[in-house]
Amino acid sequence: MLFSEIIGHTDTKQTLLRAVQNNHLAHAQLFDGPPGSANLALALALATYVNCEDRRPDDACGRCASCIKIQKLVHPDLHMVYPVANTSKGKTSEAYLADWRKWLLDNPYRTLPDWLDNIGADNKQGNISVEEARNILQKLSLKAYEGAYKVMLIWLPELLNIASANALLKVLEEPPERTLFLLVTNQPDKLLITILSRTQRIAVRAFTDTEVATHLREHQNLDETKARRLAYLADGNLAEALKLINVETDDRHSWFSEWMRTCYKQDLVSLVKQADQFDGFNKEKQKGLLDYSLCLCRDLFLWKEGAGQLIRLPDEELTFVKNFSKVLTTAHLEHIIADLNQAAYHLERNARAKMVMLDLSLTISRLIRAGA
Repeated sequence: MLFSEIIGHTDTKQTLLRAVQNNHLAHAQLFDGPPGSANLALALALATYVNCEDRRPDDACGRCASCIKIQKLVHPDLHMVYPVANTSKGKTSEAYLADWRKWLLDNPYRTLPDWLDNIGADNKQGNISVEEARNILQKLSLKAYEGAYKVMLIWLPELLNIASANALLKVLEEPPERTLFLLVTNQPDKLLITILSRTQRIAVRAFTDTEVATHLREHQNLDETKARRLAYLADGNLAEALKLINVETDDRHSWFSEWMRTCYKQDLVSLVKQADQFDGFNKEKQKGLLDYSLCLCRDLFLWKEGAGQLIRLPDEELTFVKNFSKVLTTAHLEHIIADLNQAAYHLERNARAKMVMLDLSLTISRLIRAGA
């Protein structure tokens, strides 16, 4: 990945380039950006630049042996760690390296649910285990093979468990010579304070609508009108924009609207069936549906408060928001949002999805009827 291949983010690129050129690059960089942002792409571009054999003032050369190897993700001094699920393949990154390379080379603007679906994680959550932390320490005990820097890229370090995070604290504070840590996060608030204190934060903003539209035109061959419409709906999330190209495969809205209608009718038999269906989804899809529900509740809240201009939804979903907002009061929406957050909390801690969903459905059903 080259800096020139990333649309926008000129200030961030210049900051990283100057740090390398002035020899002021911190040994541990934290690329903090929302899902679907350029944080992973920028980390890869920095890894390419620091080991380039013919650096230019504004980018790596893209032609030397080091650049070519990193662009193929096969450089011996580029080590990558990412969340995996404990499947028959194993529970460390090395077991999934071929899948990871193919998946990442296809598109560097990806999300955790995409990755877990790609490796067939089924109902398992992704995490970075303590065995992974031990592998990191072992790899970093060796000198750089051929590059100027030995690079350790950790994608989504917030999924380090407590034991693995603590195992890395010492090496983060006192890394081996010419070692560079690149941590790419979407949720820095979930990282240990002791890890945050050992890194230099690089704030990566979401893409602008213009940048998303430009990417869709140049890389997906979309016409101007459709590219701008999808960019508007994606609200800076390039991963979401790429999903919206095939929006017919996204069933989140139909699932949510059917769930709300069933809650409104207080059809207990159907609510039990929906809880069974929810229980059959993999863990990331369950969390994704709750996240989508929270987003819709936010839009319902905005519509009721007269801030409809802030809502970014396709026509069908916007119509649903307009109609459903008549059923609920602002106070009831606040209760539903709190219940959704609590359900997401319990799912994260491996509560039985069927029980969580049925309890949530019955609670929301009572609230809807109370507001009707």
